[in-house]
Amino acid sequence: MNLENIIRSFSDFPKKGILFRDISPILRDPKAMQYVIDQFYKYYKNKKIDLVVGIESRGFLFACVLAMKFNKGCVMIRKQGKLPGKTLSLSYNIEYGASTMEIQQDAIDKGQNILIVDDLIATGGTAKASVELIEKIGGNVAGFAFVIELADLKGVDLLKDYEIYSLVKYHE
Repeated sequence: MNLENIIRSFSDFPKKGILFRDISPILRDPKAMQYVIDQFYKYYKNKKIDLVVGIESRGFLFACVLAMKFNKGCVMIRKQGKLPGKTLSLSYNIEYGASTMEIQQDAIDKGQNILIVDDLIATGGTAKASVELIEKIGGNVAGFAFVIELADLKGVDLLKDYEIYSLVKYHE
């Protein structure tokens, strides 16, 4: 399946100069969604995965379905102030501003192998912050699964010590 024919592009969103890659059509198409999940599963099925972590917010959609396919739990990394209980926070820069992400301190047991899922990697700030949060609470990052990689922004360079699987790579 050619996901590039399904993904839409919007210029100047969320601000001028940004070309937004929209995965909404994948979510509306059960065959496309199944394809994404199947490809992620095939790539990581021989790795030891204990939990699947989804990054807010579109990463949740893929992470939950993939966790079910692996018969594992799903954990959320969310924007600051969205998770109850004790959390660990990390602030960082993203391609068009700054952000703070959090994870619940008891979400991952020490030594668990974590697959991190998100819809897109651009400059890598959010993905790198997710690694730092997971490792601070004792998890091991087994790899990343992205629907889209914006290759020219070189976000994967921040993750060079981790396995990365991207379904669509855009070179702009």
